[in-house]
Amino acid sequence: MGGYTDAEGKTLRTAVYGAMVLVSVADEGEVDRESHAGIRAMAMLPPAVRGAVDAGAPELPAGSMADVEIGVLEALRESVALVSARSTAEAQAFANAVVAMCREVASADGRVGRAENAVLDKVRAALTTAR
Repeated sequence: MGGYTDAEGKTLRTAVYGAMVLVSVADEGEVDRESHAGIRAMAMLPPAVRGAVDAGAPELPAGSMADVEIGVLEALRESVALVSARSTAEAQAFANAVVAMCREVASADGRVGRAENAVLDKVRAALTTAR
């Protein structure tokens, strides 16, 4: 499996970091603790994806939070397609890792709120509708 292009890496970064941001802002919590939990959980990403995610700064879509959510969910769908084109096993591992990362962010303050669960459901749906 070769590396990802710069454009593909940007999509992967938007998906990974964006999903964690959506969960983090869904409910009041300890942002610092949530950020650290998400970053630690990134170790679960498949190595090639992790390399692409680590290769540059994350960028979130511009606009309102609704615009950001739409853009991140689209990046998640595109990312699953990108990873799946290389390996269906890695695509499953990617989807599982993103959900686990989001769970880590959501539970970093000791509880998972209703709003965080709603975002987790949207993330899961985006990751499964792309396959």
